[in-house]
Amino acid sequence: MRNLMGVMIVTLTLLGVTGCVAPQVNLFRDGTAPLKEYTLQGRGGPKILVVSIRGVISSEPDEKVFGGVRPSILQDTVAQLRRASEDQNIRALVLKIESPGGTVTASDILYHEIVAYKEKTKVPVVAALMDLAASGGYYVALPADHIVAHPTTVTGSVGVVFIHPKVGGLMDKLGLGLEVNKSGLNKDMASPFRESTAAERQMLQTLTEELGQRFMDLVIRHRRLDPDHLADIASARVYLAAQALEYNLVDQIGYLDAALAEARKLAGLAEDARVVVYRRTEYADDTLYNSATLHAGGRPEALVDLGLPRVLTSPAAGFYYLWTPAGL
Repeated sequence: MRNLMGVMIVTLTLLGVTGCVAPQVNLFRDGTAPLKEYTLQGRGGPKILVVSIRGVISSEPDEKVFGGVRPSILQDTVAQLRRASEDQNIRALVLKIESPGGTVTASDILYHEIVAYKEKTKVPVVAALMDLAASGGYYVALPADHIVAHPTTVTGSVGVVFIHPKVGGLMDKLGLGLEVNKSGLNKDMASPFRESTAAERQMLQTLTEELGQRFMDLVIRHRRLDPDHLADIASARVYLAAQALEYNLVDQIGYLDAALAEARKLAGLAEDARVVVYRRTEYADDTLYNSATLHAGGRPEALVDLGLPRVLTSPAAGFYYLWTPAGL
């Protein structure tokens, strides 16, 4: 990294001294490269596509310094689904999910896109839950025909949280104030600059519960739940794989190989059917456990990392299908 920074500094200095105008050079690979198909194992025409959904589900691109940009999880996943829908040799889809969830809308859009993919292609879908597939991470697994949880998976958190940071105390300490003119009583509801009134808190709680009920309704629609377990699931708690299986939130406990085996079974494919992924760059010694579509070198890091939770450095208010201990 020091050598790279040194080269960049020298190059920029020379350009400044000579007065030259440099051609546009992409020093870092970013998400603008097209997706390409890579075979990880197997052979033949029929294929199983593995798509990784990893990280906080959002429609926001991941922008870093030096102009490097990675597409959002929503954009990247939908791009792969769209490409797969045009390939008749894709006979099964495995969603490898490692996510604490994300925004309500991005999670719901991704759910909708997976349902649309299934309806268009009639391809069986298997969800493989990895270390964490909670809240929105579980939400997007619901359209799958079969859900496999890793033996140590944490899942569940069927619910919604509304996050609205408050900075009024800090402003008071700094001697800062804010004057607001508003056209309606509730126009500045959930403002970070003042405490919410009792009426506002009740309105926000109602909205939160309505969105949470939408999530719960989808779980009931897709999963055969025992009525005795509904209240526990609706409490938005998380579960380890064994209890998730007991509550029928998942269909099987196993490793990624078990998810592939189920995909082959549902699609009627041979044992050596080809397993493929879409990448924006090629990896040496690539395997199914690689969740990236882009080399780590293509994701420039911030010059200064304070190590603070994202909610403290980028306090975006909003509704989230998110297990907050992992997502923030």
